[in-house]
Amino acid sequence: MIRSSCVLLLACWCVAAAPPLKEFSHAKHLKLGNVGPVIASAIDKGTYLGRGAAVRPFLNSANPCVACHRGLENSSKVSDANMPAMADCLVCHSTISPPDSCEFCHPKDAKLMPANHVAGFLDTHSNKQSGLDLTTCAVCHGRKFTCLGCHLK
Repeated sequence: MIRSSCVLLLACWCVAAAPPLKEFSHAKHLKLGNVGPVIASAIDKGTYLGRGAAVRPFLNSANPCVACHRGLENSSKVSDANMPAMADCLVCHSTISPPDSCEFCHPKDAKLMPANHVAGFLDTHSNKQSGLDLTTCAVCHGRKFTCLGCHLK
């Protein structure tokens, strides 16, 4: 049975501007049951490739939709904040190795570049005043990403 919050999400999918996927099936993912404990385990083990502390409190719900679509119960409008983060996907789809495999899930012409990657980003991203959360770089740059991987070239 699909919960009412999932129905709301499906009805409002076009509201959010999350990067497009080639193919996604809510039905297949709901058959897995609640993936919240799996994501929580990755956060607890330190293998989650995102801001785990912000995500962790939402993962104790019995509602399987909330594991990926956080905050729907308190939202009047679906937004990017209610969409799964790529780090969520990479918990189970761990053989994906960005940035070399983006096209496995995303269309070739998908706009995947983060908003903060503007002109001059390469020159300013390492500045301590940039405010970047370097723990999120691995989602796009790969699990074995290190700053020196680029800066020694």
